[in-house]
Amino acid sequence: MCSPSAPPAPTSTSQTTIPEYAKPYAEKMLGKSEALTESPYQTYGGQRMATATPEQQAVRQNVAAMEQPGQFAAGTGLAAAGGLGALGAGQQYMQMATDPMAQQAFMSPYMQNVVDLQKQEAIRDAQKGQLAQNLGAARQGTYGGARQLLAGTERERNLQQNLANIQATGAQKAYEQAMQGMQFGTTAGLQGSQAATQAGATLGQLGIGQQQAGIDLAKAQEAFGAMGQAEQQKALDLQYQDFLQQQQYPYKQLGFMSDILRGSANLAATGGKTVYEPPPSVASQIGGLGLAGLGVYNLLK
Repeated sequence: MCSPSAPPAPTSTSQTTIPEYAKPYAEKMLGKSEALTESPYQTYGGQRMATATPEQQAVRQNVAAMEQPGQFAAGTGLAAAGGLGALGAGQQYMQMATDPMAQQAFMSPYMQNVVDLQKQEAIRDAQKGQLAQNLGAARQGTYGGARQLLAGTERERNLQQNLANIQATGAQKAYEQAMQGMQFGTTAGLQGSQAATQAGATLGQLGIGQQQAGIDLAKAQEAFGAMGQAEQQKALDLQYQDFLQQQQYPYKQLGFMSDILRGSANLAATGGKTVYEPPPSVASQIGGLGLAGLGVYNLLK
């Protein structure tokens, strides 16, 4: 057996009518609302985003056209030449230091003349000594004897030794001077190579400075152009906001009129109750408003 169903909950229906003097305004408002809802969507035909200013376009073209500074190539060439020059100078010095022909080229061409003069002077001194010895031996009556012969042989040996020493000393001095000359030339070459390397590095730094100066100038010009772009963007944003406000103007006017009709106690039929309240559904609104609500609903269809 089924249990009896619970009796339906009691319902209450209230009816609110629109005063006659307010009906034209409500009907007019609803008509305008219908016209607005049926109007097509209107897109904004103006510009929204600011384009790059002429200054920005010029800067970007200049940056895009930037090339490697010419100092880089020249500096690289000098640095390479300096390195190769230093290496070549060292190798050349080692070759000359062990090459007799190269050593001879650096020796004084008058060295042998000086040595020969020294030898002639040594020979004259030896001859003077021989003459004095001969005169002494003659006075003593020993001239031509074995003692004199032995003394002459020793004097000749000393002369040859002296001449050899003169020749060796001259040659050694000439060799040292040749080494100094070769070393001087090598040092000068190394200094030139170092100067070329330093000049290459300086050119590289100048190129970097020139490039950085160009980039800094481009940044400043870009920032200057961005100021104009920002001002243009503000103007475009203001135009778009004006467009939005123009589009919302009819809706705001209807909302203002609706607020007056809904919120004015003088327009209600009883007790300060508002004419319209936001309904949960169209059906409940019709049931609550009765014939007056039905008339409004028909206007909305």
